[in-house]
Amino acid sequence: MIRLAVRVRREQADVVLAELLDLAPAGVEEVELDDGAVEYAVYGPPGELPALPDLRALAGGAPVEISTREIADDWQERWKEFHRPVLIAGPDGAPAIRVRPPWEPAQSARERRTIELVVDPGQAFGTGAHASTRLCLGLLLEVLDEDGAPRAVLDVGTGSGVLAIAAGRLGCSPLLGLDNEQESVTAAAENAQINGVALRTERFDLRTDPLPWLGRETSSADPGAGETLVLANLLRPLLIDLSAAIERAPAVLIAGGLLTGELDEVAGRFGERHGLQERRRRSEGEWGALWLTSAERPASA
Repeated sequence: MIRLAVRVRREQADVVLAELLDLAPAGVEEVELDDGAVEYAVYGPPGELPALPDLRALAGGAPVEISTREIADDWQERWKEFHRPVLIAGPDGAPAIRVRPPWEPAQSARERRTIELVVDPGQAFGTGAHASTRLCLGLLLEVLDEDGAPRAVLDVGTGSGVLAIAAGRLGCSPLLGLDNEQESVTAAAENAQINGVALRTERFDLRTDPLPWLGRETSSADPGAGETLVLANLLRPLLIDLSAAIERAPAVLIAGGLLTGELDEVAGRFGERHGLQERRRRSEGEWGALWLTSAERPASA
């Protein structure tokens, strides 16, 4: 087994990560380094790793280091040791969410106020282990606790489907998950079935395809904009693209995958184009997420 690692400064990390996720949709390993750099790694047999483009050009000429090393053949079993259940607490009186890989045991009977999700971390991005996923799940719990009304959910960049699946377990319906990678579309559908959630998944290119429910080609059977909660755990460039693709403002947007220094820009973009107002933001380390709501929606439903 070969480990291919890309090391880049934090300022350019989102650009490099976006490119790597296009090339390796099964996900990448992220390691924060002490010198202000980030290391992303992908694994595979010799000769089967993705061919990397000129990442130095993508990072604006910033230093990018690429290295490979051979690792033990039992890596796939030892790798499981790094994936443990993740608990996301909700507001007082609301349920929490526990995300676990399939090889970890289920929660005990006394944890009935906790919604348990089973997600295979080997299939697609979004296991709860990354701060951006945890932040979005935390905001989802807050939105549904304060709003109280289950609604239609459009998950753009669904990855493993964990956000849409969580929304389904919390009572939202219908659910539609979109992703550019067929592997993620398949993984999200499989994870939804395992968790007993009716999630429709489709392959979708944000830059070229009409956005379902909120774009030009919207059928009368689709939910209205005022009924839709959009989940978008994407990187900054894709969130900017999403702001252009949306033609009818949703009731609520949860936007993740952002560095804290990017939150104001993204909130401003959705505010200018669609009148969405920032309701709340969460942060963990260098990562942040936004809860934006329609200006026509009251502060407390």
